[in-house]
Amino acid sequence: MPPIPGSGLAKGLAVTLRTMTKKTVTAQYPDVQPELPPRTRGVIGLFEENCTVCMLCARECPDWCIYIDSHKETVPPAAPGGRERSRNVLDRFAIDFSLCMYCGICIEVCPFDALFWSPEFEYAETDIHELTHERDKLREWMWTVPEPPALDPKAEEPKEIAAARKAAEKAAEKAAAEKAAAEAAAQAGPEAQEEQQ
Repeated sequence: MPPIPGSGLAKGLAVTLRTMTKKTVTAQYPDVQPELPPRTRGVIGLFEENCTVCMLCARECPDWCIYIDSHKETVPPAAPGGRERSRNVLDRFAIDFSLCMYCGICIEVCPFDALFWSPEFEYAETDIHELTHERDKLREWMWTVPEPPALDPKAEEPKEIAAARKAAEKAAEKAAAEKAAAEAAAQAGPEAQEEQQ
């Protein structure tokens, strides 16, 4: 059966009339800030103290947009007779956000928790060279990183915390036992002297 002439036009007008009667939902962005989900990928922040210059983030980055420079320093021995050790010192850590595709691989592979996602997204620049953020700028982004979500109350305690808690409890019990023994010895001391007299 051939289509009725003008049926396509009628369907299009029906869709237009339906959408004309609905309330518009326009985000007034510059005036009203959007409500972002908690795991928003906005910009990457660097916690410099945790960075050991292992270069994992730069090696795993598919865009090669992370630039790291470092040098080695000799650390004196911790104990007399020990040997000197060398450690890497971070000179430069930069991320070129004009190349970054926000995949998050650098954050996932960092074994020392030095990189974090921040929900901040307003860092557009008129010059593309300004999108290369050096470590000072990345440090500023670190202060906008939200706290991690609370653990599930029904989840079991992490093994590290449980082990630390048990060690602290044992140390407290040992200290209490030593204190009780010292008090008992102190009380027994005058009594023993009286018996000798």
